[in-house]
Amino acid sequence: MASEEKTVTVTDAVPTTLDESDGSMRLYIGDDKINLDCRFYEQQYPEIESLVVVTVRHIADMGAYVSLLEYNNIEGMILLSELSRRRIRSINKLLRVGRNEVVMVLRVDKEKGYIDLSKRRVSPEDIAACEDRYNKAKAVHGVLRHTAEKRKLYLQDLYEKVGWPLYKKYGHAYDAFKLALTEDALMTTDDPFNEVEIPADLKDELKTYIRRRLAPQPIKIRSDIEVSCYTYEGIDAIREALFAGMALSTDTTQIKIKLIAPPIYVLSTMTLEKDAGINLLTKANDVIRSTITGKGGKMDVKMEPRAVSLREETELQAMMDRLALENEEVDGDEPEDD
Repeated sequence: MASEEKTVTVTDAVPTTLDESDGSMRLYIGDDKINLDCRFYEQQYPEIESLVVVTVRHIADMGAYVSLLEYNNIEGMILLSELSRRRIRSINKLLRVGRNEVVMVLRVDKEKGYIDLSKRRVSPEDIAACEDRYNKAKAVHGVLRHTAEKRKLYLQDLYEKVGWPLYKKYGHAYDAFKLALTEDALMTTDDPFNEVEIPADLKDELKTYIRRRLAPQPIKIRSDIEVSCYTYEGIDAIREALFAGMALSTDTTQIKIKLIAPPIYVLSTMTLEKDAGINLLTKANDVIRSTITGKGGKMDVKMEPRAVSLREETELQAMMDRLALENEEVDGDEPEDD
């Protein structure tokens, strides 16, 4: 039966329609994008003693006014007495406007909309766990918001049809999204999207964007070492040691070694698994040390294997370019003709 488009409400500010072909999801034809406003989770307010991520909006005498990022930026307050366990000399040293903070929910007055929060009751371990959950929820939100904007749908409708049911069954919608990308799920009935009631083309569009947005990104692992040998074999011993380290490369993870300036070398590899990449370079360092010490040389690790940022790689490349330029001969170095 052909789908029938029914007008639900029509106003100058928020014109909407109900399109049954999209699984009873509303279409939006306005320009201000208020259809893209929605909280991350099904419950309208956070639970008492739960951890939330907030952005500091304004600092006042009684505390700091913040926006709860996971709950569509509803307002809360970090009370002055809940900022720190220590005596507060300056609130501006503890909080800065525009910065994100992990806080604990103390009280929620749903009638008045008041939410009291605490910063001092949050441990470093709590912060790491909360930030991990928030980053996953933010990724889910990005996928659903992109789809809602492209299809002119209400984001809340997508959450009701896709996001919140997946949160309920899988604990986190992000885990369901990742599961949907595995080959096993695509070939069997384990695909989480089999359980959501939306049109097939919308499912395919969501999966396509999830694959592009959430696909594992290669991580660069780097280690800086100093290798020297002043015995007879000298440079040959260093070369043999470095090649022994590179020989640990696998089909999927190649080890590369670059000379910065004698005797400093950089080991690097690109990997999808951070821990596996760090372990591989650690083994390579051990092999290089064993080989060079057997030849009478020595090896020191200047930077243990770790994931590096784009900024660090840019700085390294700039330093290598500068050293290369300094080593180039210039016209003044050439002998003069008689």
